[in-house]
Amino acid sequence: MQYQCPLCHQPLQLDNQVWQCSNRHQFDRAKEGYVNLMPVQHKKSKNPGDNQMMMQARRQFLDAGYYQPLRDAIFSLLNNSLSDDLVPQALLDIGCGEGYYTGFLAEKLKQHRDITVYGLDIAKGAIRSAAKRYSSAEFCVASSHLLPFSDQSMDAVLRIYAPCKAQELCRVVKTDGLIVAVTPAPNHLIQLKGLIYQTPQPHEDNEEHIEGFYLIESQRLSYKMNLPGEQAVNLLQMTPFAWKASEQLIAELSDNTDFYCETDFYIRLYRKK
Repeated sequence: MQYQCPLCHQPLQLDNQVWQCSNRHQFDRAKEGYVNLMPVQHKKSKNPGDNQMMMQARRQFLDAGYYQPLRDAIFSLLNNSLSDDLVPQALLDIGCGEGYYTGFLAEKLKQHRDITVYGLDIAKGAIRSAAKRYSSAEFCVASSHLLPFSDQSMDAVLRIYAPCKAQELCRVVKTDGLIVAVTPAPNHLIQLKGLIYQTPQPHEDNEEHIEGFYLIESQRLSYKMNLPGEQAVNLLQMTPFAWKASEQLIAELSDNTDFYCETDFYIRLYRKK
């Protein structure tokens, strides 16, 4: 295991369902298998992260397969970039939510290599749900800005929209290790934006620079979706646009039998210098 104490940064060891460091800080392993490494003093609210409605909407949308092309592209990139020798490896999915990508990557990547896949999210409910569903991965509640992992412990990190300090990425990723970063390309969900804003603006077309890493490869993945009303509402609830949506707009979208929307992603692969 790669966990370290979020309070004193010493390694954590699992003993009788309790993670404990040499300074005797303790963190219980939940019955679902995850560990909460988010001390109360590190929280900015009582229940940080996505709420239950957002989590349920995301699960229903992702389970329907609308983002499967993205999931498969991420797997292909990682599978082709990670070594397939017998040396133990570790992958961290930052902001993993309910574990849709994490669980799939753990199952598929383990077929050809000795790898442990970790999922991290600030939302306790999402991590509990992920741990119950995907036994092939390890999950923890923690902040993406204070990663509870030891130095030079990760062969790769996956970030799908998730914020994380470059210093933390440099600390936990091994020399020559990888980051796969997914960000919205200009036309991502532009039709959904059009429901909220009179003049929807495309996303900025800027290449992300991560200090301490250099870009190896950049892919653009774009495709069209035709969504029934229920799934269109689920998609809306997954996004920040939901905070600006009126009840009338949601009702109208729900009644729509065929909502057309574009996806547009950048998938970029970085290597640590």
